[in-house]
Amino acid sequence: MGKKFLADLRFPEGKNVRGGKTKQSMEVPKGITTEANYINHTFTTGETGNTLTVRHKFTGEILARLPLGGTAEMETAIRGAEQAFEIMRHWSAGQRSEKLAALRNAFDVRKEEFISLITAEAGKPIAYATNEVKRCLVTLDTAVRETLRITGEMVPIDFDNGQGKTAFTQRFPIGPIAAISPFNFPLNLALHKIAPALATGCSVVLKPAPQAPLAALAFAPLLQAAGYPEGALNVLVCDVPVAQNLVTDERMKMLSFTGSPQVGWYLKNLAGRKKVTLELGGNAAVVIDATANLDKAAQNIAIGAFLYAGQICISTQRIYVDQAVYDAFREKLIVATEKLISGDPFDPNVINGPVIDKTHLRRIALWVREALDQGAELLTGGKVLDEAGNIYAPTLLTNTHPDMKVVSEEIFGPVAILEKVADFDEALHHVNASGYGLQAGVFTNRVDQMKKAHNTLEVGAVLINNIPGFRMDNMPYGGVKASGLGREGVRYAMEDMTEERLLVY
Repeated sequence: MGKKFLADLRFPEGKNVRGGKTKQSMEVPKGITTEANYINHTFTTGETGNTLTVRHKFTGEILARLPLGGTAEMETAIRGAEQAFEIMRHWSAGQRSEKLAALRNAFDVRKEEFISLITAEAGKPIAYATNEVKRCLVTLDTAVRETLRITGEMVPIDFDNGQGKTAFTQRFPIGPIAAISPFNFPLNLALHKIAPALATGCSVVLKPAPQAPLAALAFAPLLQAAGYPEGALNVLVCDVPVAQNLVTDERMKMLSFTGSPQVGWYLKNLAGRKKVTLELGGNAAVVIDATANLDKAAQNIAIGAFLYAGQICISTQRIYVDQAVYDAFREKLIVATEKLISGDPFDPNVINGPVIDKTHLRRIALWVREALDQGAELLTGGKVLDEAGNIYAPTLLTNTHPDMKVVSEEIFGPVAILEKVADFDEALHHVNASGYGLQAGVFTNRVDQMKKAHNTLEVGAVLINNIPGFRMDNMPYGGVKASGLGREGVRYAMEDMTEERLLVY
């Protein structure tokens, strides 16, 4: 496959589902190659003879045809990562920080191109893609700072047999990191693996999501410009059997995976002795008590449930409301939901863009139909708005029961359930009844309710007067139960990517 640049392609005109055409003047980023894979600072043409077609998620236009890597390329990538690690592990904290700062600046120059690319390949509404790119800069900035802060600890042993001795720990990088990232944040969630690895002196072999691999491929060459050695970041687009080699190979010292629970827990079983961090899905819930600001809650939850077609691990899916305010809140939420604009992700007014592909569009429609057939009530939505554009209407259901898929599973689509509860305790019980536990939102103006929620809810984080979709890139992020293992957030990932070594003298 010869050189192919995204600058050769343009996005066609699209249409907004709520009416009218949207002019798509943005070009695909210039100078970004769509060859795969990126190994040791070089784009390769693939050895399998098979290709992956990446499409614009709203128009269906082909953005790239990428050659899939095979086992030989995976081997080359792993060896390259080993060699890069042997260089980077000896860098001082100052060198690592300077290199990250150069990488951050190289990315900042190209940020508008990445916004356009993410909007096209991931179908992410452009305002939200802009936010992702801003968060990428925050992630890199945080890594620049945390590189200079990571440290061990003094160990008090100056007593008994240790009298007169000093002991302290120092952190050392563990080695090459195997990273697997999802489609919904095709760059920032990859950077949550790449940035802390570079900050500690670890190299990375990344498998991006097949639905949206272009942003990661576009980012990788920036490391060469920033002065990193060959193999510091290798990006492979490959099929599952080849990717499993990345997981099982003992030369990779850690697996950092973000994706579905089914795949994540399966890969953990394959990973052997290496460290494993899993950031998986959930069916995030919010609780609204009788003291909550209903207007604020309705506006926030409408966005939290339907932004990016609900394709966020911490999208609001389950809503439990105190019976004293249920009727009033229900009407406010329906109004807020029906005001949301669906359609072309390049329209800056669009909140609910395309579902990632036809398979997921059909699955979402099927789950909603199953719920309705089993007795659920439709409050709004419940239909495909644009099959060609993969647009499903923002949908609210009520009168559901716990074993319906729209309640018990992660729908990863623009669907939420709204239910009345007798009191705050019942609401907390429903939140905990899930097999997942990523984040939960609680709308209340009572301090005792806040404390009870924090002490009771089986989740990785409780957000007060906010939706569960809130995340800062420096905070510890992760779930319990089926939602994951370990924590992301730059500093917390850096701890996992290092090991403490004790010195006594």
